[in-house]
Amino acid sequence: MESARILRRLGLDRPELRAWAMYDWANSAFVLTVQTAVFPIFFLRVSGAGLPEGLATQRFAWTTSLALLTVALMAPILGALADYAGIKKRFLAIFLGLGASTTAAMFFLREGDWVTAAILFGLANIGAQGSFVFYESLLPHVARGREMDRLTTSAFAIGYLGSSILLVFQLGWILRPELFGLPSGPGLSAEQATLPTRLAFLSVAVWWVLFSLPLFLRVPEPPRRLEPDERPGAPAARVAFQRIGETFRELRLYREALLMLIAFLIYNDGIGTIIRMAPIYGAEIGIGTTDLIVAILLVQLIGIPFAILFGTLAGRTGPKPMILAGLGVYIGIAILGYFMRTALHFYLLAVFVGIVQGGTQALSRSLFASLIPRHKSAEFFGFFGVMDKFAGIFGPFLFGLTVALTGSSRQAILSVIVFFVVGAYLLTRVRVEPGRAAARRAEAALEEP
Repeated sequence: MESARILRRLGLDRPELRAWAMYDWANSAFVLTVQTAVFPIFFLRVSGAGLPEGLATQRFAWTTSLALLTVALMAPILGALADYAGIKKRFLAIFLGLGASTTAAMFFLREGDWVTAAILFGLANIGAQGSFVFYESLLPHVARGREMDRLTTSAFAIGYLGSSILLVFQLGWILRPELFGLPSGPGLSAEQATLPTRLAFLSVAVWWVLFSLPLFLRVPEPPRRLEPDERPGAPAARVAFQRIGETFRELRLYREALLMLIAFLIYNDGIGTIIRMAPIYGAEIGIGTTDLIVAILLVQLIGIPFAILFGTLAGRTGPKPMILAGLGVYIGIAILGYFMRTALHFYLLAVFVGIVQGGTQALSRSLFASLIPRHKSAEFFGFFGVMDKFAGIFGPFLFGLTVALTGSSRQAILSVIVFFVVGAYLLTRVRVEPGRAAARRAEAALEEP
């Protein structure tokens, strides 16, 4: 059948693959609405109302860095514990609950309430980013070999589609509240005027929980695999710390995975900074709210076909050349961001980001998954999560520091170019096939009697 052939080409031909990909549909609503499109502007213009110019941007950036640092410190320990105890999905559920509940609580934010807004935003980020660690650790268990490139890029495309659909509805009641029976017109109180935006945060929490259910229902918990020197009844926390030490030592044996981690840390710092800071930077230089949100929606819509295209091309060339191509485009994006003055410039930047964002990040995930032994996926993805979170720490922190020193966000944009250049160079040194062979040998050794 034609539908079966299409699903196979997208890497979605089995129920567990589709269920795993649906978590991208679920969590991307948080990434788009809260991290990127709506909350940063809300924080700047509502929660941070009355703060001196640039101070709201600085506090937003540093809140982001603190939240990601928290996850970075927890991820390796919890990843090792999840592998030993066989509770990846349980940890995913815990972090999902934290993220969704604090996102829902954003409904109660009021004008000038920047401290509460920052706390909720930080906790929601911890929930989201923590859940990603355990979601991604399931990838090498649900997909086989070359399936990973297609599955992960298709999941990104699905995430773009789902979050875009929700954002369109959110824009409807934010821009035309009267059509939805919400308060509108002149003379509104601050609480009435912000009600549509606060409802957008509540809708994200409901969406996130609802569409996470397929993963919990259809994706099995990977079997618990003990190392030869481990006993089933040993204290889980002690074994987790032992495994972290072992993983640190074993990373030297998986040279290509380690080098990929370092390259990812560096180039993803640039990507993360652009994703997180572009909207609030655009708002600061005077681009209107509608233009900002529509441009971000454009990123999502363009990202749908291009994420799939990246996965298709990676099937022919391998993931590494496609990631390098994406990093080259990001250098041009950073240059354009420095010279950005008008809404047209922001729309042009959005087009280029949409072309490379999903494919570059998705293929980084699948490339790393192919370089690690599956029985230690949560541990290694814990370290992958550390690199991902530290990539979100340095860039926003540098952004905030530059604002503090210069009073302007514009100079920080060019600084991200060095992350793309250095990260791309290190990525060229990763030998993919020897790395994959080393990971498969480790799996085979564990299965030997």
